[in-house]
Amino acid sequence: MKKKKDIINPIDKDNITENPGSLTYGHHRGSFPVIPTKQGTIKTKAISAMEHQTDMQLEQIKQQMSLLAQQANTIKKRIEISEMIYHAEIRFEPLISHIYHLYEDENGNFFLMMIGNLSFGHLPGIFVPGGPMESGIPNEEKARIRQLFAEGKIGREELLKGESDSYHSPGTCTFYGTANSNQMLMEIMGLQLPGSSFVNPGTDLRNALNKEAVSTLVNNINQKSLEHTIGFLVNEKTIVNGIIGLLATGGSTNHTLHIPAIAKAAGIIIDWDDFSELSEIVPLLCRIYPNGAADVNHFHASGGMGYLIRTLLESGLLHEDVMTVKGKGLNSYTKEPKIINGELEFVNGSEQSLNESILRSVKNPFSPTGGIKVLKGNIGTSVIKTSAVDPENLIVEAEAIVFDDQDDLIKAFKNDELNKDFIAVIPFQGPKHKGMPELHKLTPSLTILMKRGYKVGLVTDGRMSGASGKVPSAIHLYPEASEGGNISKIQTGDLIRLDAENGVVECLEKGFDNRATRIVPYVHESHGRELFTKLRTLISSSESGASLF
Repeated sequence: MKKKKDIINPIDKDNITENPGSLTYGHHRGSFPVIPTKQGTIKTKAISAMEHQTDMQLEQIKQQMSLLAQQANTIKKRIEISEMIYHAEIRFEPLISHIYHLYEDENGNFFLMMIGNLSFGHLPGIFVPGGPMESGIPNEEKARIRQLFAEGKIGREELLKGESDSYHSPGTCTFYGTANSNQMLMEIMGLQLPGSSFVNPGTDLRNALNKEAVSTLVNNINQKSLEHTIGFLVNEKTIVNGIIGLLATGGSTNHTLHIPAIAKAAGIIIDWDDFSELSEIVPLLCRIYPNGAADVNHFHASGGMGYLIRTLLESGLLHEDVMTVKGKGLNSYTKEPKIINGELEFVNGSEQSLNESILRSVKNPFSPTGGIKVLKGNIGTSVIKTSAVDPENLIVEAEAIVFDDQDDLIKAFKNDELNKDFIAVIPFQGPKHKGMPELHKLTPSLTILMKRGYKVGLVTDGRMSGASGKVPSAIHLYPEASEGGNISKIQTGDLIRLDAENGVVECLEKGFDNRATRIVPYVHESHGRELFTKLRTLISSSESGASLF
């Protein structure tokens, strides 16, 4: 057998293999030719690659420079805006994560506002009230019918007839609740025409006032002046005027929520202490149902808003030097509208009350203090409407009966379980828990018990509208139960003191503060409140307007 010859690689002697086909280059006849690359071609490709890479790098640098320039401009703009904000007039404490709106007036001064409604504060505006319906059956008769129904002495048919006789035409209801308090508020703040609050709908005078409101707005728009804008009109003085009007007339307790919310929209912070302090110097000048027998039509006929504003101005209890939709000064709101020879005219209003059982002067008030008081104690902070409460009922000290809902109280009343002195405690009715539902259904039952001679009161973190009436009610209490407020600690049988004379609401049980708070989950009631669950978690306390601002 012949010996196998070694294969010698003539190109690279150090790389020899028995399998020449595995070499990475041609090594014998028939292999792919190895063609040398021309030096010029190599240089051209290298230069092209270098230029392409350079262009890419330069473009990247250009983009980076552009981005840096944008960032620099952004920072510069942010500095400019920050300087505007820091030099702006701010009448509230800004909070992180809240949205605010920066404005510039015609003099180049900057000011900060809080919410969307007054985001349009640079525009003129005017309120146009609807006015109350004409008087139906007396409000006291309406209340009597409701109480008879609550006692089971009349049926649903009689109740509905009474309601139909009361609410029988277009317009707001005739008792002095929230709707009519709203109309009073807008007028005394100068945001609607003088004397327009309580003119009945469908009358020639109401139609003329509606047209005049539009004409006034158009005229103010044409003035192109900041003084006519809604953001300028709503200021500290007009807010104070609004509070004074509420106190002097014994208006709705709902405005202890509304007015702070309006003020916040204008960048003004007020609280219930402001209401309470003003109440000590502002006398009660009106007796309008539920604070008396008369309705708002009777109030209007007695001299109405014109005389009310006149006597408050003459006593120095209102700011006269304010801007209104009618121009400078609140004196124009002592006038009243009349149709004379087919034309609307504003004439001097009455210089004296035309019925002192309904409307009085500051010199001869129904009470030296206003109709709202703040109550504080170990249960929390609340407000009470005192204007309709008889003096002997301003202090109630009795055992608590805790209800989870107003319907539970009404059921207990119908079962004759409440014929005794007691203070009804209804927690978990606050703005965060269920949006502060109206608890007005309680009024007939509690009023009947008071007429039977029992000492009765109410403590709740809910609200009773403008019709809390004769029942001493500590309402809008905060911290509310859902936030761990002490109202959730109260148990049936606890001794509670509600003292509207000294401004106290408290539980007198030893160790009350050390009790654990009770937690009650929200129960779906199919009233649409579940749509606002997320909003309820964000809103402020009752004292701050129960709002998102």
